[in-house]
Amino acid sequence: MSTTNFYKSPEAWTGRVDGTDEETLRWHQHIIPVNVLAGEKFPVLHPGQKGFVFLGFASDEGVRRNKGRTGAATGPAALRNACSNFPVHFDIKQLVLIDAGDVVCYEQALEPAHELLCGVVLAIKKAGYLPILLGGGHEITYGHAQALYAHLHINKSVEKLGLLNIDAHFDLRIPGEEGSTSGTGFWQLAEYCKELERPFHYLALGIQTNSNTQQLFRIAGELDAQYVDADAFHLQDRTLLQAAISQFIKEADQIYLTIDLDVFAAAFAPGVSATAYNGIRPDGLFLECYRTLLQSGKLAGLDIAELNPEFDIDNRTAKLGAALLFEVVN
Repeated sequence: MSTTNFYKSPEAWTGRVDGTDEETLRWHQHIIPVNVLAGEKFPVLHPGQKGFVFLGFASDEGVRRNKGRTGAATGPAALRNACSNFPVHFDIKQLVLIDAGDVVCYEQALEPAHELLCGVVLAIKKAGYLPILLGGGHEITYGHAQALYAHLHINKSVEKLGLLNIDAHFDLRIPGEEGSTSGTGFWQLAEYCKELERPFHYLALGIQTNSNTQQLFRIAGELDAQYVDADAFHLQDRTLLQAAISQFIKEADQIYLTIDLDVFAAAFAPGVSATAYNGIRPDGLFLECYRTLLQSGKLAGLDIAELNPEFDIDNRTAKLGAALLFEVVN
């Protein structure tokens, strides 16, 4: 099956137009589309410039295999739509925004989609851009982080990649007969790290005890995975959260950050595969933790996972995911 079946070229972003001078610009007026499979190149970044590439992963096959509610395949489009009208609050000469289209999971063929996702993310890294991936189910993790490890390997870097998952779930399930799912990503990465002889440096924030079996806690312990449960956010335990995050940042040279929107309370994130009535709130404490990670200077890649527009209410979940992306760009 051709890789073109697994790729959708970028479409023009549209939205409100208040003018064309920098003070009135919105994101949709600054986005540059690049068709990766057509051989189009990313613009060369000049000294001092930074570049972000938005790449969608239109897949919910991992969610289906994990017996969740499907619909996340339309998440990338919803996130783009929610971001489109954001005002430009950055120097357009210093920041380049690219849309590289979508990797699409075609006919439940998740493994070839993962392979292409890894390849496109690797191309983004080689061009000097920061990949910002739009999910899609949390099966996005494996292809995205695998590319970050591959980039380190190609550059013969001994830098340590830290994996940080803001999620109610560990995603350390062992793949079954159907293969990888939205819940197996970090187990797969642990196995991949063994192959590469690299450390598996994993921190999960927002873990819910009632959403993870004893087996998953056992596997986390065997892999020396670190975690902070959701109670730390509920009880406003800044000391515990900041200590865990600070130690993680200190021990990592680069950071892969993934945010599963089902970590948030259902009132804020109804549009996910598995809602959490007692999820965390996207409040000041969460924002403080999130900004600490973004401002670490170590971010190697970020994705937003599990947006399911089919179950969203007033685009709440899409707008929450978009707000998190706004923080990254700004």
